[in-house]
Amino acid sequence: MPARTEYSPGTPSWVDLMVPDPAAAKAFYTALFGWEYTDEDTGMPDNPYTMCLKDGKSVAGMGKQFDHEAEQGIPPHWNCYVTVADIEASAAKVPELGGTVFAPPMDVMDAGRMSVLADPTGAVSCIWQAKDHIGAELVNEHGVLIWTELMTGDIDAASKFYEGLFGWKVETQPVGEMSYTMFSVGDRAIAGGMKSPMEGIPPNWAPYFATDDCDATVEIAKGLGASVFMGPDDGPPGRMAALADPQGAMFSLLTPGEATD
Repeated sequence: MPARTEYSPGTPSWVDLMVPDPAAAKAFYTALFGWEYTDEDTGMPDNPYTMCLKDGKSVAGMGKQFDHEAEQGIPPHWNCYVTVADIEASAAKVPELGGTVFAPPMDVMDAGRMSVLADPTGAVSCIWQAKDHIGAELVNEHGVLIWTELMTGDIDAASKFYEGLFGWKVETQPVGEMSYTMFSVGDRAIAGGMKSPMEGIPPNWAPYFATDDCDATVEIAKGLGASVFMGPDDGPPGRMAALADPQGAMFSLLTPGEATD
């Protein structure tokens, strides 16, 4: 079922957006997906944390990108989170596996504990140990998270890292002239990865949002100022497109070819 009340360790469970202008982002994603919002008090009056809602359920987060990130040349971006059972133990593994911990485990009020890390290829993601906030309460239907995907120059090194960190099962298969890596927890595929298709793309994790009609949603996004980098095209999981929102944050759309639970 699309509704979620918990996530097993090793499962991607949340995404949040960091942009210079959250108000503009709210307008864009409302028009695209029908999201509504509530702002959470962070102790910084000029930078609340926004919960993005669909049907009253939390589906993503949003906040103002920190100035020091922009000064370092980090573009607006989506962060992808993976649930873990013991965040201290998971964070301790990161350097042992060749990764880097950018932010050690920290409390996020009563919501949970988080840490920010990079794999050996430089792709940044977050780990999450839930307290009051499990992550996305609704997935795999129009306008909400359905998949997360790694793009990197060295998929083999990255796969070895995530296998050691989360216990993910790794399976790589040919897809046309390229190959695609599936990451699984047990027998359930939970994320994917691939070698960057062109030079100059920094290693990254990015979300896919489900849509009932990929082509129609792409046209809406374009009309709202988004840029289309790929598609819409048909692939093994369904019809897909890769976009950047008007502030440059990358995300993808997917109309699944088969039912997804």
